[in-house]
Amino acid sequence: MREQLIKALTHLLAHLPLGWLHRIANWTGSYYARGDNKHSLVTRLNIQRCFPELTADEQTQLTKQTLIEGSKTLLECGKIWLGNQNKVSALIQQVSGEEHLKAGLTRGKGVILVAPHLGNWEMLGVYCAPRYPMTNLYRPPRMAALDNVILNGRKRYQQKLAPTDAKGIRVLYQVLAKNEVIGILPDQDPRTNSGNFAPFFGVQANTMTLLSRLAQKSNATVLLTYAERLPDSKGFHLHFIPAPEDVCSRDTQTSIIAINKMIEDAVRTIPAQYQWNYKRFATRPGGEAAFY
Repeated sequence: MREQLIKALTHLLAHLPLGWLHRIANWTGSYYARGDNKHSLVTRLNIQRCFPELTADEQTQLTKQTLIEGSKTLLECGKIWLGNQNKVSALIQQVSGEEHLKAGLTRGKGVILVAPHLGNWEMLGVYCAPRYPMTNLYRPPRMAALDNVILNGRKRYQQKLAPTDAKGIRVLYQVLAKNEVIGILPDQDPRTNSGNFAPFFGVQANTMTLLSRLAQKSNATVLLTYAERLPDSKGFHLHFIPAPEDVCSRDTQTSIIAINKMIEDAVRTIPAQYQWNYKRFATRPGGEAAFY
């Protein structure tokens, strides 16, 4: 029943103007920031550990703004998946660095778009997939009622999807071999034996090695990309940034250190738009106390 209500609400919100969605997000984010709920507690702890240079008041303000921005992301997704496609595409107001994507395809080795949970990552598929042959990994959501909503929502922008298993990884290699584009979310705590620890905002974070392996074996062009949310509900600014050379290092540890540093540098430009309510540091090195 709860899942069906959420699905119905998602359909309803999809047709509201962006400004209305953001006003709702301002209220819900502020509400969560006042309590000791799971989202606020995780966000608060992550910000305290990752931004020790901020005063307590500044950390509190960043926590509140992060919860507001996270609410915006959540509400925007319904609009992206179910709203008018032309109106959604028109929300992209500015694109910087697309020439790097075109140059990467000219090289002929494929392009890996590294898309951290910064801004609204769903907007990247909205822009890229209709313009470039693009494949992304897809893991069904915990809320089964939203599975078809998300699947169909992404496919209508011509995204191709691959499962998050060995078969899906083989598909990614095949896509790059055909000189196409893949998208990778690099900042999730990976499954057992599929990650190594590397610093992220000064905290050891279990970091996927898949991106490093893909870059090493394919010799593809690697770009950091994110959709920055503009103020006053004016839409989004897409960024495509060449990855540092060390991201493609043959040494996996060197690579994942560079990946996390690359993501950190981007997050510091718009810290409130990062998904700080995610338990990024849940897995700890052996012998270290629990983070959360």
